[in-house]
Amino acid sequence: MTPQTSIRIGTSAFTAAGWPGTFYPDGMKSIDYLSHYAQHFDTVEVDSTFYRIPSLTTTRNWYAKTPKGFLFAAKVPQTITHENVLVDCDGELKKFLSAMEPLGEKLGPLLFQFRYFNKKAFSSVDGFLKRLAPFLKKLPTGYRFAVEIRNKNWLKPQLLDLLREYGVALGLIDHPWMPRPLEFLERTDPITADFTYIRWLGDRKGIEEQTKTWNKTIVDRRGDLKEWVDACRTFSQRRVMIFGFANNHYAGYAPSTVELFWDLWREGE
Repeated sequence: MTPQTSIRIGTSAFTAAGWPGTFYPDGMKSIDYLSHYAQHFDTVEVDSTFYRIPSLTTTRNWYAKTPKGFLFAAKVPQTITHENVLVDCDGELKKFLSAMEPLGEKLGPLLFQFRYFNKKAFSSVDGFLKRLAPFLKKLPTGYRFAVEIRNKNWLKPQLLDLLREYGVALGLIDHPWMPRPLEFLERTDPITADFTYIRWLGDRKGIEEQTKTWNKTIVDRRGDLKEWVDACRTFSQRRVMIFGFANNHYAGYAPSTVELFWDLWREGE
């Protein structure tokens, strides 16, 4: 478990090729994976909700298999962020939120993960914000929401101001297209809510040229993660709750990325 509840670090999804026999003991049934995962981490980012809305039975089982204090972050369905891009999505969002209700107090942030938008989709960040603003205004209260964009030139005051107006967190990602954390911190204040949401994504194409079995670290991320640890110290001093999630594509084996983060964090204590 993590050393302090104001910082929650986990992985993106709790299943992957290569985890059985490494993170999960040989012979363990998949039905027991989540319970085992929750013995090691106190949060997880659910990736499957991006592709389909889970059943109530599924989310009830997630609740039952995790201890008190565990938190689930989850991606908002791609029908909202990618297919319809926030247009006429009220019903789909309501359906998604209803499906997540059984998680109760274990429900953490919900992430709107947007793709990179070319000029054909939006000529500028202002065009995107005209779409985003009325959508954020209608979001129900009582939830934590985060927005991730992959256009680095859109990380401008008008985007941050809009997110801050509605208490929505800006998703911070370690991705080849995006600025390094300390570079970004020097230019602006990325905190737009009472929490921040960090995702260590890495270079999917590059790492998949080396492996598609996620059972060991194959990219040295110590220097990169040290930057994030330094950024998180700054956020923590501001009493901002921190959520961070490691993808297997970041270094090759997400559980080890989380372990490395905490090793680096402790080194500075």
